[in-house]
Amino acid sequence: MRTRTVLAALAATTLAATGTANANANANANAQHNQACSASVAIDSFSDALDKTTYDGTYVGNLSALAVDRDGSLAALSDRSTLFRLDAKGPTAAVTLPGDLDSEGLAIDRDGSRLVTSETEPSVRRYSREGKLLEQLPVPDALKVTPAGRATANQTFEGLTLLPGGRILLASMEYALAGDTPGTVRFQTWTRDHGRFRLGAQYAYRTDDPGLGVPEVQATPDGRLLVLERGFEAGVGNTVRLSLADPRHATDTSRVEHLTGQPGVRPLRKTPLADLADCPSLGATARQPQPNPLLDNIEGMTVTGGAHTLKVLLVSDDNQNLAQTTRLYRLRVRTG
Repeated sequence: MRTRTVLAALAATTLAATGTANANANANANAQHNQACSASVAIDSFSDALDKTTYDGTYVGNLSALAVDRDGSLAALSDRSTLFRLDAKGPTAAVTLPGDLDSEGLAIDRDGSRLVTSETEPSVRRYSREGKLLEQLPVPDALKVTPAGRATANQTFEGLTLLPGGRILLASMEYALAGDTPGTVRFQTWTRDHGRFRLGAQYAYRTDDPGLGVPEVQATPDGRLLVLERGFEAGVGNTVRLSLADPRHATDTSRVEHLTGQPGVRPLRKTPLADLADCPSLGATARQPQPNPLLDNIEGMTVTGGAHTLKVLLVSDDNQNLAQTTRLYRLRVRTG
């Protein structure tokens, strides 16, 4: 019954309505001081209750993306292309998507359909709640895996998010294309036109270090982007950082063949928020070396409510590996 506690402590706060945020401002400020990762980010709790569990014979792990569904439940996507539905009691449903996919990003559209990235080709596909393929979105040739394009296998679309209003969909590449400066990652958008998504603008984002990739990106209520950066070094562990990126005034790079720091190309304006190694460990333990035992292979993220303080839920991908952990994290992020 370990899975019964996975959201019991998290759901009441992370997935709850955010209308009480202002009333709890003083309490939040005190808690943030005691559990601060930085001046902008605080960690409230974590849970390992899903780790190495199964649901209806399906392994509950390899989780690469999270999204809040329209009914307030949590959708979790594994890179083995299984979509789980989670509530306060844990998993309540599992649907395996058809196709040879390496599913990494998840967004739930206003009609309840699921938009999913796969980094195999890469692709962005729309599925019904029942897992039926409804649509596949166009992808620029340059973003495809070599030899079709300039992307490296297993380093393509990872993050996926709908911007406020639902008109623009955005996917983040994990690493740079061949010919682009290492650490310069492309974010591709699609614009909704008569009910369908068409290719839109593309932007450049610079990671803190060329060795870091972008496993997830999520839109904030004001149209900015919360960006997760991640890396791994054997014997040292994971690097996990959060930044805020602003697409306003950034250059559309869809017609820029190589991003090499040329004049006139403005990347997304970036504000670093926190290195999660600086968070209090809250008693967490790690099965392999980590700069902070709280850390693991954090790969999924979803954002809820708040004009200036976001509720953020993270999940780590255990790769079905005994040395790694499926862990949920609940954060508060100040963006104002």
